[in-house]
Amino acid sequence: MNLLYSNDRKSEYPLSWYAATAKTLDRAPALDGEISADVCIVGGGYTGLSAALHLAEAGFDVVLLEAHRVGFGASGRNGGQLGSAQRMDQEDLERLVGDSDAAKLWDLAEGAKDLVKSLISKHQIDCDLKPGIATLGFSKSEQAGLQSHAAHLSARYGYDQIKPLDAEEGRALCPSPAYAGGYLDMGAAHLHPLNYALGLARAALSAGVRLYEGTEVLGMDTGPRVTVRTQQGRVTAEHVILACNGYLGDLNRQVASRVMPINNFIAATEPLGAEATRVLTQDIAVADTKFVVNYFRLSADGRLLFGGGESYGYRFPTDIAETVRKPMVEIFPHLRDVGIDYAWGGTLAITMRRMPYLARVAPNVLSASGYSGHGVGTATHAGQLMALAIQGQAEGFDTMARVPALPFPGGPALRSPLLVLAMTWYALRDRLGF
Repeated sequence: MNLLYSNDRKSEYPLSWYAATAKTLDRAPALDGEISADVCIVGGGYTGLSAALHLAEAGFDVVLLEAHRVGFGASGRNGGQLGSAQRMDQEDLERLVGDSDAAKLWDLAEGAKDLVKSLISKHQIDCDLKPGIATLGFSKSEQAGLQSHAAHLSARYGYDQIKPLDAEEGRALCPSPAYAGGYLDMGAAHLHPLNYALGLARAALSAGVRLYEGTEVLGMDTGPRVTVRTQQGRVTAEHVILACNGYLGDLNRQVASRVMPINNFIAATEPLGAEATRVLTQDIAVADTKFVVNYFRLSADGRLLFGGGESYGYRFPTDIAETVRKPMVEIFPHLRDVGIDYAWGGTLAITMRRMPYLARVAPNVLSASGYSGHGVGTATHAGQLMALAIQGQAEGFDTMARVPALPFPGGPALRSPLLVLAMTWYALRDRLGF
């Protein structure tokens, strides 16, 4: 199954609220013929756009190939949350890689947030950037765990943007009977993800990047110079960056064995008007502690943008709106009959440990993917780290690449049945509350 085409129209954005409110970019041509470049980047999401921008600004001749449109994949469909830290809890990272590398990973994660904010400011990207993400649990024990985590970040890393929330404080922000408190991180943020991607694309084009859309990469021939093959052309380059995330396909089996595509879904309700304060009393975003995580925020025009719902395969459900309505109503029962104006799915990618997989898969081929729902900052930063590595400054890239990455059992061939088993187990765990 080719996930590039399994659920979407060729070279068209999904029918999402993001696409409906996007600051559109003229369509770039498809590659037709043979060209050369210093660097060829495969994939036009945050990773590829960031890498392209940073390399072009450093004086490299960069070609960016995108099978559909820039921001077509998870970069233009996600929940828009710019979270703190890495996707794996910092305490777990300390146990996995030791205090020294864990501290470096914390600094890299903070650098990722700062990078996104600085790119938005520098390039005047209009993407509704707002501060604040609350993480909320469902029980007193989950509340205690979240507050302990917040205290650890404050004590060990001096992070002063995080505030514990008891049940009353949590419901003052999010008046849902489902939650029992957690913490509020005002150093984190939320934004319009597609407009952010399109803003990066405009900046990259202005810096001289040559962009080709509607150009699927079919394969690569590695060597001192790498040849990247497409249906109607090829690119010969000194360096190649694979920035495909959930749409990697068969381009590299080493990466595919460690990075699993999964689907997730978002719905945008009708504008809520005065009812919006029964969802959120401040303009923040929320994520909760379920494995099949619920995440939500209010849009600029007062809709609830709610992400969630289980996916047991790679085909999107026939009725995405009802798939998302089920968890939405568990959190907000009063929205049972609310109108849903937009509902869409997207393909992201996870790893076994929920840490991104950065690797040098050939001497002159770098890859970054598997952001596990933490991609707004991490993917942008991964692009910058790969751009720096190509320039000979690989410390940050190497720190990320040293995190042990487990292959999925059975490799790419068994990812689909493994996904079904995993989602069945974790959905059951969420329902039973353990």
